[in-house]
Amino acid sequence: MGAPFNTNGDVDVELACLDLEGVLVPEIWIAFAERTGIEELKATTRDIPDYNVLMRQRLEILAANNLTINDIQEVIATLAPLPGAREFIDWLRERFQVIILSDTFYEFSQPLMRQLGWPTLFCHRLVTDAAGKVIDYKLRQEDPKRASVRALHSLNYRVLAAGDSYNDTTMLSEADVGFLIHAPQNVIDEFPQFRAVDTLDELRGAFAEASERDIAL
Repeated sequence: MGAPFNTNGDVDVELACLDLEGVLVPEIWIAFAERTGIEELKATTRDIPDYNVLMRQRLEILAANNLTINDIQEVIATLAPLPGAREFIDWLRERFQVIILSDTFYEFSQPLMRQLGWPTLFCHRLVTDAAGKVIDYKLRQEDPKRASVRALHSLNYRVLAAGDSYNDTTMLSEADVGFLIHAPQNVIDEFPQFRAVDTLDELRGAFAEASERDIAL
């Protein structure tokens, strides 16, 4: 197994950047839609590429149905990572520095991050009022996944990345190597430049093949 640092002490670090929902954990909004029976909440960035359009639609639906942050968090508390996700993260962290780059919100993430062993997470914030109604959201910055990879490149890291949806494609483009996992066919068809895999075991092999270091499976 390769190590994150050379035996002579020189830094030789590669980073793995992953999306969260649809890659490591279930889609939170889909789970919430199934619990509430509101079909419109099943829309994700697989369906609506513009994240701001998608979030405005979600906020309108929450307001119209008098749903609060507590209602969403109750559903999140019942969710578990996708099969093999914790083992995959553990494998990655032995071989890469790992950062989760997600368009989820810190107000959603704690139960799932705990089950994944608390990997580093970069995401956004929700704005709620005194009654717990979600009234707004604050993006870290525009196109934050691409910006994060670009910043890591400025620090002279080599970045491998994986995601499943439209909002991951700029991250994959900016990375040294990018993969699609669990992606719908429309995303695969529109972005054939990214190797698409179906399982975390396949992604493990893809990361190992793409690494510049000698990594045993």
